[in-house]
Amino acid sequence: MRILTEAQIHRVYAVVGESFLDLLDALQRERSITFVSARHDSGAAFMAEAEGKLTEHPAVLLAGRGPSAANLAIGVSTAYQDESPMVVLLENPPQDPGPTSELPTADLTAMFEPIAKWTGRAESPDEVPGLLVEALTRCREGRPGPTVVAVPADFWGVPFDSAKPVAAVRPPATGALGRTAEAVAQLVDEARYPVVIVGGRARAARDELIAVADELALPVYNAFRRQDAFPENHARYAGHLGIGIPARQLDALERADLVLALGTQLDEVTTQSFRYPTPSQTLVLVGTGIEPARRGGLTFRVDSEVEPFLRELRTVASPRQRRASAANAAVHTFMTPPDTSGATRIHPADVIRAVRKLAPEDAIVTSDAGNFAQFMHRYWCFTAPRSQLGPSNAAMGYAVPAAVAAKLAEPRRTVIAMAGDGGALMTGQEIETAVRYRVPVTVLVFQNGVHGPLAVHQARKQGRLSGVTVPVTDFASWARGLGAAGYTVDDREELEPIIASALVRQRPCVIDIRTDPDVVTPDIRLTSLLGAARPPQGGQ
Repeated sequence: MRILTEAQIHRVYAVVGESFLDLLDALQRERSITFVSARHDSGAAFMAEAEGKLTEHPAVLLAGRGPSAANLAIGVSTAYQDESPMVVLLENPPQDPGPTSELPTADLTAMFEPIAKWTGRAESPDEVPGLLVEALTRCREGRPGPTVVAVPADFWGVPFDSAKPVAAVRPPATGALGRTAEAVAQLVDEARYPVVIVGGRARAARDELIAVADELALPVYNAFRRQDAFPENHARYAGHLGIGIPARQLDALERADLVLALGTQLDEVTTQSFRYPTPSQTLVLVGTGIEPARRGGLTFRVDSEVEPFLRELRTVASPRQRRASAANAAVHTFMTPPDTSGATRIHPADVIRAVRKLAPEDAIVTSDAGNFAQFMHRYWCFTAPRSQLGPSNAAMGYAVPAAVAAKLAEPRRTVIAMAGDGGALMTGQEIETAVRYRVPVTVLVFQNGVHGPLAVHQARKQGRLSGVTVPVTDFASWARGLGAAGYTVDDREELEPIIASALVRQRPCVIDIRTDPDVVTPDIRLTSLLGAARPPQGGQ
C-alpha cells in the first residue's frame, strides 16, 4: 500500500474472487486508493487501460489464476498496442500448495510476455515490493505499456521484514534533444511540403503542437482513433487517418516530401494499409521508445518526449507562410453530415449530429470497434483535449467499461459511450458497475441487428450473409434491470429530447437507438452490396 500510494495510484480494478485476500483487505483500509470491483475480468482490464490512456498514469489491475488471468488478455493487449501504462498483479499458484480443495491451475505468466512491456515473477515474498516498484517504473519509461508481476497466492499474508530498502519509483525519462532538434529544423526548412502525423503520446504536447503548426505552416493529421491530439476545427488540420478516407483528404500527405510522426507507431490504418510514408518521403519519428519503421526511404529517430522536442523545434526552425492545404478544405466537406430528411428510419449520422449538438465541448467519447464508429470518427469533430478513448486494435466491448473508468478519473466531465449492439452484449453488464459506484455515464447503443464489418465482407464476396445477425434486444429494459435509466428511440423526432434528458441525469443512462440496418457505413448500403455481388459458382 505504501508503494502504491507513493506512486499516486488512484484506482485498482479487479473482479473479486479468492485471490489477493490480504491485499484486498489492505485496499479496503486505504482511503487514497479506490478499489473498483467489475463484473468481468475483461471489463476490469478495459477500465484500467482506459484510465492509463486518458491520464497517462497507470492504474493497477488484479487477476486470479487460470480463467481470470486469461480473461485479461484483450485489455492488456489493447494497452500494449495503444501504449497505455498499466500494472497487472497476476496471482500464481501457491509456492507451498499444501492440502487444498481448489482445482489445479497453470502459471499463465508466459502468456503475457508477447503483449506486455515487461513481466516479473516473485520467487520469495521479499521480492514482491521491489518487483512492484520495477513494474510501476517500467510501464511509463520509454514506450508506455502494461507490465505484469506474478505473485504466488500465499505470499500476500507474509510479513515483509527484508533489510534491503525498496527503491523509489523513478520518473519517466524524457530523452535528449540539442542537435537533434536542429537537424530536424533543417529538414523542415529545406522541405517543400512537410506534414505532421500525431498520435496519442502527442496529446500532452497539444499547445506546443498548435503553436508549431501555426508558425511553421504545417498540415497536421491525427492518427487512427487519436482525433483529440490536434483540434479538428483548426485551420491547419488535414484530417483523421482512419477508415474510408477519400483521396482529396490525403492530398497533403500524398504530396509531402517530409513526414514528422509525433508520438505514434504508424499502425496499419494510420498509414492507409502501409501506403504512407512512401519510400520517396523522409520520415522523422519522435517519441521515447519508438520502434524503427520497417520501410524503404530515409528515416530519422528522435528519442524524446514530444513536448520538449516541439519547444526546441520552435526556437530553431524558420517561420514560414503557406495557406491551408486542399486537405483542410476537403475535411470540412467530409465531416458535414448528410441530409437525411427523407429517411424513414434513424440514420447513424442523425445520432452523432444530435449528441454533438447537445453534449458539452469537452465531453469524453468512448467507442467500440464496429462500422457504427465510422460515423463518430467522421462527424463528431473533436476539439477539446483528452476527449477520445478508443482501441486501435478493433477490440469490441471497450466502450462501456472505458466510460466507467473515464468518469471515475474525470468526474466533472460528461462521458458518453458509443457501442454497437454486438459490443454492448459483450461487456455492457459493466453498467451495473457504473450504478454501484454512482458513475453517471451515458451509453448509446447503435442497434442495427447486424455485425456490420463482417456483413460488408460477406456481401461483397459471397453475395449473402451468414452468422452475422444480432437478435433485437430490449437494451432499455435490460439497463433498468441493472439499476440504470433506459430509453428506446426508434423515431428521429425522439432523438434530441431523449439525449438531452439523459445527459443531465445524475445516474447511468442507456439509450437503445434502432438505426437503419441498411446504412452500414457513411458511404455503403448493405442492399447495394448484396445486389451487386455475384455469388460463387459451382455451389461453393
